[in-house]
Amino acid sequence: MLDPRFYTENTAELEKGLKRRNTNPELIAQLGEFSRKRKELIRSTEELKAQRNSASQEIAQLKAKSKTDPAAAAQADEKVKAMRAVGDQIKAQDEELKLVEEKLQAIALGLPNIPHSSVPDGSDAEQNVEVRRFLEPGKTAFEPQDHVALGEKLGILDFERAGKLSGARFTLYFGAGAALERALIQFMLDLHTRQHGYTEVIPPFMVNRASMTGTGQLPKFEEDLFKTQVADRELFLIPTAEVPLTNIYRDEILSRAQLPVKFTAYSPCFRSEAGSYGRDTRGLIRQHQFQKVELVKLVAPETSYAELESMVANAEKVLQLLELPYRVMSLCAGDMGFSAAKTYDLEVWMPAQKTYREISSCSNCEDFQARRASIRFRAEAGDKPQLVHTLNGSGLAVGRTFIAILENFQDADGNVAIPQVLHRYLEGAPGFVREGDRLWIKAKKS
Repeated sequence: MLDPRFYTENTAELEKGLKRRNTNPELIAQLGEFSRKRKELIRSTEELKAQRNSASQEIAQLKAKSKTDPAAAAQADEKVKAMRAVGDQIKAQDEELKLVEEKLQAIALGLPNIPHSSVPDGSDAEQNVEVRRFLEPGKTAFEPQDHVALGEKLGILDFERAGKLSGARFTLYFGAGAALERALIQFMLDLHTRQHGYTEVIPPFMVNRASMTGTGQLPKFEEDLFKTQVADRELFLIPTAEVPLTNIYRDEILSRAQLPVKFTAYSPCFRSEAGSYGRDTRGLIRQHQFQKVELVKLVAPETSYAELESMVANAEKVLQLLELPYRVMSLCAGDMGFSAAKTYDLEVWMPAQKTYREISSCSNCEDFQARRASIRFRAEAGDKPQLVHTLNGSGLAVGRTFIAILENFQDADGNVAIPQVLHRYLEGAPGFVREGDRLWIKAKKS
């Protein structure tokens, strides 16, 4: 949520920022209108209450004089009658103020974050800016197979039977496929906890409405979520571990010494993908359930952009150790997620598609989520609490890393070599074949 001071004090900056995010200008106008109305109602109501308080003192004095002065009694009765009318007006304005604040809150919760000044202008992914690359895509003498064909040929993926169990956009991993997915999760968690200083968390995979609202999924994106309802208890399946990790300190005040907070977690992620039908329906790219290792930071405001660069480097290290070609993209204002002030995407090379695909998105949300979730810190004991800045990123999306390994390390026969850094997790596991210094998943001979 944006700082309410934007609504009345920095309207030009607000309008400029939201315009960069392709926000409906009518919402901005409504926000200003309701904000001004709220300010006027508060001022008017305070004046009426001050008037009532002053009259109450006069009434008390008149009643004291009425024992000897009959005129004072009549004056007291007139003022009591007038103050009843003032009381009714105060009550009516309090009710109107409540309605105005509810409308203001509803609009404010639906507005995206303001882009940082360093974010490039643009309306969609075509206008994102490449920052750097690691490795160049390899060239092969054969036409690369996609991960669906490879997975089925190797006997490690089954989309058809998963569909029998759950419908479209679910997957079964078998044997070496399941082991590889699990090894990737363990490798990522080991790297982030042992080398990058994150604390591992196993969070709940279902959360309440307050948690989803805190990170910005609600109320705007409810149709993208899977929801459970048991009796009067409502819980949402998490779309990313960002939600529970960021909300751990919701409604709490941290000390400066506790910052930065750095969490990492593996979780399954659940997304309805509403509105995406017909896009990336083949294979593992866009699933209703997928695995991800998430990175979350809560930091002091003055360090948040340095912490963003550090988070991006942490995610990049995974791809570097796996020796996968990738590029780093700075997202334009119109392509960023709802809560982000600045975002870098890591895009890994997918040979079968002959393109780069997102595998990690690292964002600085500044105080946008912290304001919604009331996550604060004190710089010094006794100081006024300040909002933290929150950051999140994938470290990495496991299924897409799985795809990249299959497609980048395949040979002409459909065998897949395993990156050296994963050998220690998979050595001796069923379905893997050692040949010299290389570990393979071998295609079954027909």
